[in-house]
Amino acid sequence: MSSALPDAIRAALRAAADAERAPGQQAYMKSAMPFYGVAVPEVRRLTRAAAQRTTDASALLSASRQLWDEASHREERYAAMALLALRPLRADPAVLPLAEHMVRTGQWWDITDELAHRLAEALDARPDETAALVRRWAVDDDFWMRRLAILAQLGRRDRVDPDLLTDAIEPNTADGEFFIRKAIGWALREYARVQPDWVRRFVAHHDLSALTVREALKHIGPAG
Repeated sequence: MSSALPDAIRAALRAAADAERAPGQQAYMKSAMPFYGVAVPEVRRLTRAAAQRTTDASALLSASRQLWDEASHREERYAAMALLALRPLRADPAVLPLAEHMVRTGQWWDITDELAHRLAEALDARPDETAALVRRWAVDDDFWMRRLAILAQLGRRDRVDPDLLTDAIEPNTADGEFFIRKAIGWALREYARVQPDWVRRFVAHHDLSALTVREALKHIGPAG
């Protein structure tokens, strides 16, 4: 396995490190893993720059897995996720097993929420296959996988499949976990931008937490 690309990304992150910023980032994320002190947009920029000559999807996938599994600082994991968003890997079916590995081993909202975008891309490219995966993850024992399933259609706007959204949310409406209740509200709030009446009806016909309802109706208000 070549380490040239992971090594180049690590070197770029170390060069951009800010020792004064790093402790605050670590505290905010409640992370056991230390930070270099590099902002996420800069991590993405540095990753794209390091990978600009790498067009082979398998090489990018390998570099992503290597960065993730060998990470000493959290930005290396952000870089690993950024590699999965590059054009050669866009909607590549091999991305989703690695995304699942990242969510299951990362166990935090910043990781899960970023990787939800890869699911949205996969739904556009392979809707039936990916929808089946979303439905399976919606009832997973790991609530971070369930959050991933709930957020899988963020950004799809008028391409949202309301039946899939319903199937991702309904098994989780009674869950008291904050990150699940917040995810349901977020997913509904986003869909309300294009289908406000659908969201109002969904809220009216489901027993949702106050937090979820507040989030879902934030920009549209209740029916009537």
